[in-house]
Amino acid sequence: MLTEKPPTAEAADELENAPRSFSSPEKTLDLAKQANSDEHSLTLRDALRQYPRAVMWSVLLSTSIIMEGYDIVLMSSFFAQPAFSEHFGTYDPGTGKHQITAPWQSGLSNAVSVGTMVGAFANGYFTQKFGYRAVLLASLGLITAFIFIPFFAVNLPMLLVGEFLCGVPWGVFATMAPAYASEICPMALRGHLTVYVNLCWAFGQLISAGVQAGFSENPTQWAYRIPFAIQWAWPIPLFVILWFAPESPWYYVRINRPDLAEKSLGRLGSAGRAREAVAMMIHTNELEKHVDEGTSYLDCFRGVDLRRTEIVCMAFAAQPFCGSSMGGTPTYFFVQAGLPSTISFQMSCGGLGLAALGTIIAWWLMQHFGRRTLYLWGLGLLTAILTTVGFISVGTAPDSAAGNYAQATMMLLWLFAYYLTVGPICYAIVGETSSTRLRTKSVCLSRIVYYAAQVVCNAVNPYMLNPTAGGWRGKTGFFWGGMAFLFFLWTYFRLPEMRGKTFAELDVLFARGVGTREFAGYKVDAYAAEGDAALRKGD
Repeated sequence: MLTEKPPTAEAADELENAPRSFSSPEKTLDLAKQANSDEHSLTLRDALRQYPRAVMWSVLLSTSIIMEGYDIVLMSSFFAQPAFSEHFGTYDPGTGKHQITAPWQSGLSNAVSVGTMVGAFANGYFTQKFGYRAVLLASLGLITAFIFIPFFAVNLPMLLVGEFLCGVPWGVFATMAPAYASEICPMALRGHLTVYVNLCWAFGQLISAGVQAGFSENPTQWAYRIPFAIQWAWPIPLFVILWFAPESPWYYVRINRPDLAEKSLGRLGSAGRAREAVAMMIHTNELEKHVDEGTSYLDCFRGVDLRRTEIVCMAFAAQPFCGSSMGGTPTYFFVQAGLPSTISFQMSCGGLGLAALGTIIAWWLMQHFGRRTLYLWGLGLLTAILTTVGFISVGTAPDSAAGNYAQATMMLLWLFAYYLTVGPICYAIVGETSSTRLRTKSVCLSRIVYYAAQVVCNAVNPYMLNPTAGGWRGKTGFFWGGMAFLFFLWTYFRLPEMRGKTFAELDVLFARGVGTREFAGYKVDAYAAEGDAALRKGD
């Protein structure tokens, strides 16, 4: 189990010189109350005006997610690319074309997922020990080196190893971005900046689809080598820029360095209220230590934190099971549905453009409808769309152009609906649900569950879609529609609404075991005398 390290002699000296306001529990509590009041009174417009640097650093760090979104679409799109299939695939007499077999499709898709699981687990440990900034910079260095392997790959095993190794730093980026965003910004910006992580994912997929569309008819090896090489455009400039990024103030509070937390907040734009903000962090940290002192992975499954872990893990697991394997990387589905490869790549670009637009609209919807409502009805809408695709496939002939385009249109609608609801809102849910002391590990666990679910879905989906296996075509929508409906039921009974609550207030709600559908209606006093936080039912 990881424990907080006692301060060194040097750290002890600095703590002696730290602001006296933190030496008195009563004074710290008063400052924390003031910071809590400021958080609730801060509007989105005021937050953007007062914390532009926090927004900037969160946006820059989240940009690293573009690399993962880019590669996820890249590999699945290669399966529909003639040049890639002819070089790495085998000839299929049934279709008269070269195909990457279903086992190798599953293997290549899952190599990335397994690598990201390793990276996510490692991030939970190393970020707790060294902080966000050091782990991020090391990961950017690793991805720069690992890209050489898929770029120079000459066979499928070499490509698989390269994808696995690239997945390790991608797992770090995917789990670090939402945690960092939720820790460096005020509550008014928390949901927007965590949702921006999903927009970066959509941008990565859109760029990948555009690159693939440009090379879809190129018959040479550069049709797939150049898209691999484009990945070098991100890590080197990001390394230089993020070298100057501030560390999370919550990390400094967790290692008992409130002085450095104040300095970090000053760099993030809250110098005038830094002392109050640090006091609120200290109070929240102590409140969570009172509930559970541990900060290990096992502590995520103990006591109050077990419920929080369930929520973040299930929220992320819903993403691949609600049809992402079929609609999230649509080019291969369009080809198997009967569309020409060139049109499939172009429609994929259009669909991923809709995905980016949906995420932007989700920012506005989240302000008016909250997390739970959007997530719940998003799953309901995805269920209906996927089921409709299945019925279209059943009711039309395999070579029917009208039926094929109808299925493709529905999957474009799926992309828009997914990125309007389930895709982006999940990041806000995960960034808000976990306790501050276990946030990194909680986010990492949820992402590991996501990747595990993705491995299962990536293993199953090719056997349904691939013409050398099941050849289900659009009827695959029945399966994923059924899975989406199961997560709709879970969301209705288990996912609470956490909009407008500070981290300390969420700690109290979970500690008191407030019911799922009662979360939004409770008003919380997380700063009652002697830390005995009280709840009272809202009107």
